[in-house]
Amino acid sequence: MHSMAHRKRYVNPIFFFVRARGMLDLQKSTMEEPDDETQPKHSEERKKKSFVPTDVPHVLVPKNADRRKRKRERIGPSKAAAENRYREVLKARTEEKYIDIDQSASTTLGQLIDFYLDLPQVKAKKSYRRDQDFTKHILRILGQSTIVRNLTTGTIEEYQHRRLSEPSPRHRNQNIKPATVNKEVSCLKTIFNCAIRHGRLKENPVVGVKKLKENNVRMQILTQEEFSKLYDCCAPHLKPIVLTAYYTGMRRGEIIKLTWDRVDLNKGFVRLTAGMTKTSDARAVPLHPNVLSMLRQLPRGLHEKRVFLKDGKPFNEIKTGFKGACRRAKLDDFTFHDLRHCALNNMRLAGNDYFRIMAASGHKTTSVFKRYNLVTEDELSQMKWLDEGSMDTNMEPNKKEVNQKLANLLNCLVAGRGFEPLTFGL
Repeated sequence: MHSMAHRKRYVNPIFFFVRARGMLDLQKSTMEEPDDETQPKHSEERKKKSFVPTDVPHVLVPKNADRRKRKRERIGPSKAAAENRYREVLKARTEEKYIDIDQSASTTLGQLIDFYLDLPQVKAKKSYRRDQDFTKHILRILGQSTIVRNLTTGTIEEYQHRRLSEPSPRHRNQNIKPATVNKEVSCLKTIFNCAIRHGRLKENPVVGVKKLKENNVRMQILTQEEFSKLYDCCAPHLKPIVLTAYYTGMRRGEIIKLTWDRVDLNKGFVRLTAGMTKTSDARAVPLHPNVLSMLRQLPRGLHEKRVFLKDGKPFNEIKTGFKGACRRAKLDDFTFHDLRHCALNNMRLAGNDYFRIMAASGHKTTSVFKRYNLVTEDELSQMKWLDEGSMDTNMEPNKKEVNQKLANLLNCLVAGRGFEPLTFGL
């Protein structure tokens, strides 16, 4: 081993590339290599240590050039990407800037999703189970070991088309709907944005993905006769819940988990707290006289705070019972949430303004609220028209009327200056 006396110092550092087994190394030295006659030959063992057996290109960046410590960074599947990163490192070191490392090049999609689902604030979400279902489909198609940096807009668009071609597990002879795919992609964007806030990513790789066009506006509005038939087909424990949904427009979870301390029978209101609503905003819901009468006659449990009980015990699921009631009432493709549509549409037909209805329903935007209000042909047939006698259908201006208006205007001007009014021959 030669001493430091045999070496000369360089003023500028030397960079050179080494390409082997799909890896790209960047090495920096602050000292000149010894002369050819004094330079020791590298052994085969030392040469092997310079390379890492991997199929992914890397850039080897020094942490401390004086101590010859280097740091390896995963770049991607191509040599061009590693060379671009190499130029960025050179520029940052020349400008004495911090060399930022892109963690998306070494982070897999599975690791990122596991990080997101393990966050306490995510586990506290009401839609946590739904997020778990969304991520299962994402990992199944995109792959758990996929590098985040390799995800592009085209990759997500391929995911959208593949999901649309898969059969729906809930509806027979139907495929996955665009609304479901949009929710899955939105969940993926949320995961990336959360990783950016926690410093795990620098940018969202799928920020430019457009949503699929949705056509899921439902036209299921029950008449009073149809609702009466559905109500008669419901089980005893289901009838008060269906009645409340039809007249108040409250959501299923808000009704099922309603407690007596939230009900004001004297003033006729249900006051929901922020933790009980979907939008996390407290609101007051006025009670229809039929609902108010039903609640006053409803028996209360001895040791239960819930309003709606089955055999004296609370319950959380009504899907099977409601489907059976719809089948017996011969209502095809009718869901429990359609009762909310019926309630809001009936409030509009009763003459209530939009702001009052939105305050009771909890809608924040008119765009979503309008989806719940459907104008039927029966309403359109009652369109009011302007009386034809009060409107001149002749589109040409009446010259005599125009001349008369001009004469009145000139007379006012002349009278204002103290002259006698003029007489125009009309």
